[in-house]
Amino acid sequence: MGCLYVKTVILSGGMGKRLRPLTDYLPKPLLPVDGIPIIEWQIQYFKKFGINEFIVCAGYRAEQLISFLKSKNFGVKVSFSVEKTPLGTGGAIRKARKYIGSDNFFVINGDVITNLDLSRLKKKPNSIAVMPLRTSFGIVNLNGEKIEKFEEKPELFNYWMNAGVYYLQNRVINMLPMSGNIENTTFPALAKMGNLYATRYDKAFWHSIDSHKDIAECTNRMQSIQYASFLQ
Repeated sequence: MGCLYVKTVILSGGMGKRLRPLTDYLPKPLLPVDGIPIIEWQIQYFKKFGINEFIVCAGYRAEQLISFLKSKNFGVKVSFSVEKTPLGTGGAIRKARKYIGSDNFFVINGDVITNLDLSRLKKKPNSIAVMPLRTSFGIVNLNGEKIEKFEEKPELFNYWMNAGVYYLQNRVINMLPMSGNIENTTFPALAKMGNLYATRYDKAFWHSIDSHKDIAECTNRMQSIQYASFLQ
């Protein structure tokens, strides 16, 4: 992979309430998926694309997350921006601005594991990775009153979902709220200005860890595509 010399912000401050009781004892980024903590997968993923500087936005159980990352030798530089009260995704990035520095930077939600090609996302600043929406339910195709077929959790290619991976210009930080989510504050403003873009990924591996079921499903999919080998 070509080197993309920029920094990455990892949004790791959430409480992960839906993953209790696991998150009663661990911050969500340290939950193991296929035997390895989520944040370790993420760091190795960005390293695959030549990125070696990270800003971890920590909040809930921040001391555990910081201790873990400092104890590891990933061969990367990690800075920490700790929020004492939840600031939302936008507020967390804004608080971390002194560590970012570079003209452009990546952002990833702290619960996402993926193999999206970052070199594609980097082609245009202020881009959001989007993927076909996969429903949570099976769909029934009808012909009048007759059922023609069932589709289990199909992807809807007319609808695209935010994959939680962004490539942003540094100047966007000035548009971020002190507290609040980037998705419903800054992104709508950028879109209205005509300065927000989407990079479509219709074949990539992507999974967010929001529930206990997600851990099992993601583990199975990672093993089926040999995700660990992709990172080597």
